[in-house]
Amino acid sequence: MSTGKVDVLLGLQWGDEGKGKVVDVLTPGYDVIARFQGGPNAGHTLEFEGQKYVLRSIPSGIFQGGKVNIIGNGVVLAPDLFMAEAKDLEKSGHDLKSRLHISKKAHLIMPTHRVLDRALEAAKGKSKVGTTGKGIGPTYTDKVSRNGLRVGDIFENFEEKYAAHKARHLEMLKALNFNDFDITEDEKRWMEGIEYMRQFSIVDSEHEINNLLRSGKSILCEGAQGTMLDVDFGSYPFVTSSNTVCAGACTGLGIGPNKIGNVYGIMKAYCTRVGAGPFPTELFDETGAELRRLGHEYGAVTGRERRCGWIDLVALKYAIMVNGVTQLIMMKSDVLDGFDNIKACVAYRQNGREIDYFPYDINEGIEPVYKEIPGWKTDMTQFTSEDQFPKEFNDYVEFLEAELETPIKIISIGPDRAQTIVRK
Repeated sequence: MSTGKVDVLLGLQWGDEGKGKVVDVLTPGYDVIARFQGGPNAGHTLEFEGQKYVLRSIPSGIFQGGKVNIIGNGVVLAPDLFMAEAKDLEKSGHDLKSRLHISKKAHLIMPTHRVLDRALEAAKGKSKVGTTGKGIGPTYTDKVSRNGLRVGDIFENFEEKYAAHKARHLEMLKALNFNDFDITEDEKRWMEGIEYMRQFSIVDSEHEINNLLRSGKSILCEGAQGTMLDVDFGSYPFVTSSNTVCAGACTGLGIGPNKIGNVYGIMKAYCTRVGAGPFPTELFDETGAELRRLGHEYGAVTGRERRCGWIDLVALKYAIMVNGVTQLIMMKSDVLDGFDNIKACVAYRQNGREIDYFPYDINEGIEPVYKEIPGWKTDMTQFTSEDQFPKEFNDYVEFLEAELETPIKIISIGPDRAQTIVRK
């Protein structure tokens, strides 16, 4: 019996690393693309043939014909947002219904989850996490407290189940004294989304994936957000509500850890973060503003300004360790094309002591220790081969590889699918 392979692709920073583009580039080498966690708070942006697409819940392999795309059990799904996203793709000529499969065990984001998200964030006062308000946290909370509503529930006594969950949420909102909402229109669209979802192939995804593996198929697992937002290993409590690390592919898809081969870790040539929470290398000066301008650093879903800073090698080493990363992919290298000098954080100074590891708490008292590196002052956006890279850029890549003890195999020099260089 032939056995297929499973590779995992995930972000190593605070999300927004460019995972969607890389999944699209790597998809021709796989039979199946499977999303394993997160919800529609993440936007994976892809650009090719003059078109720009933002995917929230649908795997980024959907654009390459003939591939199976699976939304796994670890994902939380909003039927109304899924319907809008899918219909947009169908309008642009992409056949979803024959290629997209949805796990019965994926949990549903209800309209009241989104209201709860706003209410709970408001209750935090000055300690806000900076959520997108998409209902992700409350949905995962219901999941782990064994109160969730799942995709598989839509086929039997659904209205009754929905009403019970809604009533419980309304009681919670009453207890929070949060009355400023009207979900009438949201609920109507949400129910339309449920009807629309019923047209798709809704499967026991863990069985499907393992059967595909047994038949020799290759699977690429697509993560959302980034390692530093992982609920266990990220900058808690300023994190998302799922496991964004490699282990999340096992629990979010039902894959045994012994099946995993390559782990692709994606990073930017600098660093960004959206929302509240610590960010040791954040730049508040003109350099930070320039990184934001050149990198078009605004949230794909929310439009929020991303906070920008230099690359943080302490956090990256930690992310590589907890994920077992085998290959690195560096995005947005072109954003640094015009800088005379660039910096890389090689250690933290905490309470007057220099440390080179990621500590329990980075919420305060962390000061980055930088190494300065000469810039390459070259427009690389039209390059088609690594042979064209200037010496200074090659020096930067070699420095990063030595520090991170992991090879950088793919380098992105622009947003388009074609602006991707695979190194020998």
